[in-house]
Amino acid sequence: MKTIIKNFINGVLTIVPILVAGFVIYKSFTFLDSILGNLLRPIFKEDYIPGIGLMLTLILITLLGWLSTQFVTGKIIKLIDRLLEKIPIVKTIYSVVKDTVHSFLGEKKSFSKVVMVNLPGTQMKSIGFITSENLDTFYQPLNGHVAVYIPQTFQVAGFTFLVPREDVEVVDIKPEDAMKFVLSGGMTTKK
Repeated sequence: MKTIIKNFINGVLTIVPILVAGFVIYKSFTFLDSILGNLLRPIFKEDYIPGIGLMLTLILITLLGWLSTQFVTGKIIKLIDRLLEKIPIVKTIYSVVKDTVHSFLGEKKSFSKVVMVNLPGTQMKSIGFITSENLDTFYQPLNGHVAVYIPQTFQVAGFTFLVPREDVEVVDIKPEDAMKFVLSGGMTTKK
């Protein structure tokens, strides 16, 4: 009986990560395909091939990226950008999304420095990511502090702490490895 239970647990340990990864990939594919795919399905009807919407979405994003670097269209995009940053409520949502996307994909990635933060009054440490090193431009009394994002285990949420620079220790760990470690509750380690 022990052998059967052990084999069942090994089966669960093998198949669950594969199924979850497959499900996430499938859902991501169907979402990205539906962005333009929902517009194309009524036109092509039975001839619609899954993936065309995704392919056209990627082409459109690439085309928009190229257009943003051109003189005339770049000026138009900057004008739209400034307009969105002036509309109440919209400017808050727009700037948060824009800054978040730029922190992951832009020239200056915000999650590139992994740090250990000493928790005051304890011997405990927490892994985080420096997201901003110039807080005095945000609020002058924070001169000498850095913004550190501490992700929460088993979710993408987290906390942003404003920590004195001397309480932060930059560590030589790849950001991807640190994020996996934290999100898994410390169960995933480097191999």
